[in-house]
Amino acid sequence: METVKETPKIGEGAPGPGRPKGVPNRSTAAVREAIAKLAEDNAEKFAEGLEKVAQDSPEKACDIYLKAIEYHIPKLARTEVTGAENGPLTIKVVTGI
Repeated sequence: METVKETPKIGEGAPGPGRPKGVPNRSTAAVREAIAKLAEDNAEKFAEGLEKVAQDSPEKACDIYLKAIEYHIPKLARTEVTGAENGPLTIKVVTGI
């Protein structure tokens, strides 16, 4: 009689020697570091260029600034708040306490 070896399914068993969750791989970390250095080294030039754009078009300068700042302060994800069973949200105001 032949023995059949069962292998664990994905997600079962001990973790392997791979990279822990949440730790970026070396190339991603290197690219992020290079971009941060580039931004840091050119912050003054960026500000000067933004001032030049603002002289002709303040709206365009504002748009450029907002797009650039997203890389420093990421946008927050939208959250939808609903009531029970995805129904309308009910707000109860209690007074006279």
